[in-house]
Amino acid sequence: MNGKHDTHDTHDTALRGPAVWALVLTSVAGFMAALDNLVVTTALPAIRKDLGGALEDLEWTVNAYTLTFAVLLLFGAALGDRFGRRRLFMGGLAIFTGASAFAALSPGIDALIAARAVQGVGAAVMMPLTLTLLTAAVPAARRGMALGIFSAVSGLAVASGPLVGGTLTEHISWQWIFWLNVPIGLALIPLARLKLAESTAPNSRLDAPGTLLISGGLFGIVYALVNANAHGWTSAPVLTGLIAGTALVGAFVVHGFRSANPMLPMRLFLNRGFLGINLASLLMYLGMFGSIFLLSQFLQGVAGYSPTQAGVRMLPWTAMPLVVAPIAGILSDRIGGRPVVAVGLALQALGLGWFAAVLSTDVSYAAQLPALIVSGIGMGLYFAPASNILMSTVSPADQGKASGANNALREVGGALGVAVLASVFSAQGGYESPQAFTDGTVPALWIGAAAVAVAAAFALLVPGKRNQTPPVPAAGNTPETGHAPSAKVPAAG
Repeated sequence: MNGKHDTHDTHDTALRGPAVWALVLTSVAGFMAALDNLVVTTALPAIRKDLGGALEDLEWTVNAYTLTFAVLLLFGAALGDRFGRRRLFMGGLAIFTGASAFAALSPGIDALIAARAVQGVGAAVMMPLTLTLLTAAVPAARRGMALGIFSAVSGLAVASGPLVGGTLTEHISWQWIFWLNVPIGLALIPLARLKLAESTAPNSRLDAPGTLLISGGLFGIVYALVNANAHGWTSAPVLTGLIAGTALVGAFVVHGFRSANPMLPMRLFLNRGFLGINLASLLMYLGMFGSIFLLSQFLQGVAGYSPTQAGVRMLPWTAMPLVVAPIAGILSDRIGGRPVVAVGLALQALGLGWFAAVLSTDVSYAAQLPALIVSGIGMGLYFAPASNILMSTVSPADQGKASGANNALREVGGALGVAVLASVFSAQGGYESPQAFTDGTVPALWIGAAAVAVAAAFALLVPGKRNQTPPVPAAGNTPETGHAPSAKVPAAG
């Protein structure tokens, strides 16, 4: 480890250079991975026109990425802990960049879905390591602000996916939503090698049985939800997916308690703060992803906007996290994360409910604007404190697994959100006419709002700032980050 990084003074100005590079590199990588969650939503009409495909194929164009991303995140974190976080971060970047090029060159819908799945593999390796690398590089005294900036960038990427996808689709072609990643990825790989410090977690082991259990379980559940309306809820494929998927997820939970070295130690969920923030994250992404999937199409198919116009009109929602999240990160350091996250989720639920209440075939943009603003503020208040709470609930030796678990549950929420809300949409409406699309979207949005409201309730499980005690790692379990401050993660509320 470079001696310049090996210091015990959390306020030493020598840490500013490495910390800034870590923030920039992890934020840009996180932006790319988060952007690709929803960048295809406003491009879906163009992709369907160019490559063909039914509603189920369009869902898989989104979910092939989110699902592989979700089920392999924990495995990616374990790989980084064992073989080196910087090394695996660079490897994940390389896979993601190559798969992006393959997606842009896809000759058909099946090839595009396959490329999206490989993209998810690359993102699953690099994404959980971003928070771990950043937390290790930034002194504890400045960690809240750094995580706030990182979360603002990632949150903006998630929310701006429809705008970026719509603009590139309309003015160049839908392929450019994937070509965009290639030069960025090629630039990040050598910079990561030069500017990031390597670190590992001692005695880390890979958990192949756990990976297979959770991968099979989540795939079965999402497959059943996506195909329920096409095949029927009582059809053999759907029932098999639901029953077998649920059984495998249950087996994964049991494995997490009984295995000596599970990929996700279930003991972490015995911590009230860890349990609360992860359940809140899952439900937040369920409501948000499913709603954006439908609303971005509503603005084009019903309101009649072009892809770019649709993205621009979502800016009061999409741009708000950039402004609010850094402030929320600072607030969480001062008053604790619980009230900030709970209020943010409540506002997000209010915004989605507002959408559901006003949506109609002739709804004006002015009527939608308050819902966009309220949703944007709520999203921004959630992002930064959620990351800070998460990293403060576990010891440094568990930070890689904790980061992977939280990211995985967010992506599971996103995949479930698209599947569940699209299922409601298909049952209540469809693409036949603007009225049919509206009839399907409204009840789906109400379900999304309800999910985020429940998330706000789960956020209250997080201990208040005064009652939260930072976890102390057992001797010998501190990750080899080269930074003594990493053993002193502050309580974030």
